[in-house]
Amino acid sequence: MEVSRRKFLTLAGTSAATVTMLSPLEAFYAKVARGEMPTSTGYGSLQEKLPLNTAELPADLSGIPILKLPRAFKYTAFSITGQPMDDGFTVARGHDGMAAFPGANNTTILVRNHELRTSSSDPVQGGIKYSTEAVGGTSTLVVGADRRLIKHFNSLAGTIRNCAGGPTPWRTWISCEETFSTTLNGSIRHGYNFEVIADPNSGLVNPVPLREMGRFNHEAVAVDPKTGYVYETEDRGDSCFYRFVPNVRPTKVGDLEKGGSLYALKVIGMNNFALNTINNPNFGGQPGLVKVGQTLPVEWVKIDNPDPDEESSSAGVGVRYEAQSKGAAIFFRGEGAWYGNGLVYFVASQGGPPVSSADNARGNGQVWAYNPAREEITLVVEASPSGAFLQAPDNITVAPFGDLFVCEDGSGTDYIVGVNKKGEVYQFAMNNITSGELAGACFSADGRTMFVNLQNPGITVAIFGPWNRRR
Repeated sequence: MEVSRRKFLTLAGTSAATVTMLSPLEAFYAKVARGEMPTSTGYGSLQEKLPLNTAELPADLSGIPILKLPRAFKYTAFSITGQPMDDGFTVARGHDGMAAFPGANNTTILVRNHELRTSSSDPVQGGIKYSTEAVGGTSTLVVGADRRLIKHFNSLAGTIRNCAGGPTPWRTWISCEETFSTTLNGSIRHGYNFEVIADPNSGLVNPVPLREMGRFNHEAVAVDPKTGYVYETEDRGDSCFYRFVPNVRPTKVGDLEKGGSLYALKVIGMNNFALNTINNPNFGGQPGLVKVGQTLPVEWVKIDNPDPDEESSSAGVGVRYEAQSKGAAIFFRGEGAWYGNGLVYFVASQGGPPVSSADNARGNGQVWAYNPAREEITLVVEASPSGAFLQAPDNITVAPFGDLFVCEDGSGTDYIVGVNKKGEVYQFAMNNITSGELAGACFSADGRTMFVNLQNPGITVAIFGPWNRRR
């Protein structure tokens, strides 16, 4: 994906206060009407940068500018696939979703997913596994105040396609399996969430599937700290958006194991909202179906069978099929989710106006915001059919200063794209070494460092600079 083709993005403004989230809309539409692009230079043009610790990296990466960043920003790189870890194993492949937690002595604890299936040359290893046939899981990293790696080890093993997940207010990471499958001749079921404590000495945790949170192609979760409710996305072409209400308000690791009730979002008065069978039966959307900035009232339908034995559209069996039979809204590939600004942001990575007139045409992505205080959703960002400035958004995070940062997983070169409070989009970082995706963007507790992964070849980086500068 070349910079020259990134010419337009339709988006709504966001702000730190939910009641003013859409306040820039009038100015935004005025710009569009004048033919102006609602973009910003952000932190400035991007240029190739070497990691500060480039001399310490493996030979094939030493002296290589891994990222393009604005001039004033710097970064370190560490915990690279194949490197030895403190538990005697080596770093697995498939770096993906991630979250940062404050540690002792100004350290940061990262819990990082590895999106692997049942075989890999660099698996997640360990003696405590959910399934001995699965090679995905998580690793935990301890990073010093100088943004150098102190320690890393595997923390969850034996799971499949740990793509994204989300942090909890009680210092755990919920790691999500993006699958509906079995291993060991069908004796072990997959498609669950697992909880991993953010602890520098946890070692491998006991892998307990959170069955009542649903068995489906999980992608990400976001927790509302005011209620403890867990919001979940699903990576399917006809995905739904879910809310898990725990039986007890969670305050510590293990509370989610006490179960709860699962619900799916429904737009009031619109059964299967966003199901467009005229132009786009794959739910990519249709120009004008929902306008950017439009707010829709929602309610929740209860899922009676959150842990089905199978998925069958014809039989109506499976979490999303039950949800849709009750009128639940449908989103084209739910991916990243994050709580911030009093909202739950979630991504439909192939939603939006279809890129062509083909029956199965996808869109280039949307970002939605659910307001739990008002029980409504708003379309915040929608990419143009050309994919200019945004293509296939995946992981999302909310910066401490309110901007959204979205990791692309498109074709060609991928970027981290920022959206400021004025509703302007800007490029913040570019993967300069591979066509693989950027993933797992998150901020340290003090807001001074962004951590992010390059999925291939598997690198974690720590980016820092003048975050408070006008964007």
